[in-house]
Amino acid sequence: MNEAKSSKRGSVLVVGGGIGGMQAALDLADSGFKVHMVQKDSSIGGVMSMLDKTFPTGDCAMCMISPKMVDVGRHMNIDIHSCSELVQVKGDAGDFTVTLRQKARSVDLKKCTGCGECTRNCPVRNVIQIPSPGPLPQLETEWKRVMNEVLETYQENSTALIAILQEINHQLKYLPQPVLSHLSKRLSVPESHILAVATFYNAFSLIPVGRHVIEICSGTACHVKGSKRLLDRLREHLQVEAGRTTQDNRFTLRTVNCIGCCALAPAMRIDGQTYSHIKVSSLPKILKEHP
Repeated sequence: MNEAKSSKRGSVLVVGGGIGGMQAALDLADSGFKVHMVQKDSSIGGVMSMLDKTFPTGDCAMCMISPKMVDVGRHMNIDIHSCSELVQVKGDAGDFTVTLRQKARSVDLKKCTGCGECTRNCPVRNVIQIPSPGPLPQLETEWKRVMNEVLETYQENSTALIAILQEINHQLKYLPQPVLSHLSKRLSVPESHILAVATFYNAFSLIPVGRHVIEICSGTACHVKGSKRLLDRLREHLQVEAGRTTQDNRFTLRTVNCIGCCALAPAMRIDGQTYSHIKVSSLPKILKEHP
């Protein structure tokens, strides 16, 4: 016991330089301990330094974390080991020996002034290699006909991308991936941009849909009036989850945030036709109207 007490060190290891690690390091350093902070990134701050606002107050994240970052960097009792990872810990309570793995920097930290000249004069550059695109996928006859007609209508104008996607989605019921690849080439628009537009709007679908699309309103008024019961009954009757299509390709079941018929709650829409004040008992009759 005496040997253990005499071998105790007055230093502390803090792993992680996030908001919690910085506060712990400052509290320990202010208490007189020598603190070694290990951070795997090149700078402290952690995930909070990447945020804009904090929940629930909406305060500026950097306004909260910047003072702590400055205090940690200036504190005499804190040594920051950046670009480092903890590999091994040996010893007993009060007398630990740790092994760190530090990434190569090729920079002498004692001489570094943060001027950035090393970055500008570094002979190593990351050159982005863009592979050459392969052959475009084959289009089905119907897909090719619809795409050509729509592009002719809009004179292959890339500024009408949303309108083009709307018309193709309306005629084909969804946006096939091969069609988007051909649109990218015909309109000289990156396919990634077309996909970003297609996935942003709920009106577009990238998967095939049924002959009839059922949309259950889940807005506040409809929810209060029992739209959840309608959805549960349709899921049970059609044996399909929301967002899926029945096996016979007859119905696609969806939920929408609001269809703008709050006074008619609960409401649903099939192929654009709105049904108001729906009762669970009336669902089978409505479905029979859409063979």
